[in-house]
Amino acid sequence: MWWFVLAGLVAVACGCWAWIEARLFVVRRRQVPVLPPGSDAIRVLHLTDLHLVPRQRRKIRWVRGLARHHPDLVVVTGDNLGGVQAVPALLSALSLLLKLPGAFVNGSNDYFGPSRQSPFVYFRGPTSAHPRSKALPTGVMVQAFEDSGWLNLNNRRGVMEARGQVLSFIGVDDPHIGRDSMPHAGGERGIAHIGVAHAPYVRVLAAFCDDGVDLALAGHTHGGQVRIPGVGALVTNCDLDRRRARGLSGWPGPRPDAAGGGKSLWLHVSAGAGTSPFAPIRFACRPEATILELVPRREG
Repeated sequence: MWWFVLAGLVAVACGCWAWIEARLFVVRRRQVPVLPPGSDAIRVLHLTDLHLVPRQRRKIRWVRGLARHHPDLVVVTGDNLGGVQAVPALLSALSLLLKLPGAFVNGSNDYFGPSRQSPFVYFRGPTSAHPRSKALPTGVMVQAFEDSGWLNLNNRRGVMEARGQVLSFIGVDDPHIGRDSMPHAGGERGIAHIGVAHAPYVRVLAAFCDDGVDLALAGHTHGGQVRIPGVGALVTNCDLDRRRARGLSGWPGPRPDAAGGGKSLWLHVSAGAGTSPFAPIRFACRPEATILELVPRREG
């Protein structure tokens, strides 16, 4: 009987820690060699999956404080909203970051509110929007971002200047709910070409490779949200392999071609900063934002 009691105590302790860990925000830093030799480094803040609701004051303060890391530009990869009333809280949290150059795409939870469902549904494959989910004020959020000068990359291309250098972007609306459509070829190319999507589905990464993307940014996976030490993420909620559920990696191989512009790219999947309000836990997977320092490739 003692082992049954011990197992129960361990389960309770893990549950309590998972609730605490979901509030232990962290900023990670990674270097990505995608710029031509001799270029100045560019700091990109990658923020995703806030799933924000107004009562989350700690998260709002943390997001507002990200400006102190002095990014040169901000890229937000969707799932910002956690409910119908979330837009004012979101804009308050992003108030300092909206003064910087930025770009964004939407996620499914920018269109539809969260729904209560069993956490085991994730083990059956990628989820879909619940038919009774509430529509969210997507247009209000998008208009506020655009009014601040941020690039709307939902099935679009664009260019942005950072530290006197031009970066080009290609983005898609959320592949998780089938809203992705690759924009037509063309447009100005910058010193680095960046692909932006909410969910890192393989079809999108393949299309980015074909477009010559150097670095792709995505969220959606929550890093698995619950990870097992030594094993990692159990699910990604898409068709990306579990090894790439969070962090910086090469795709489809371990590293992109050294010269850039080939049929491979750098992929950064952020574990994001939020959770569903119906499962407000994380285990071995702290909520995060990432400062990606774009640096020159090695010559030769």
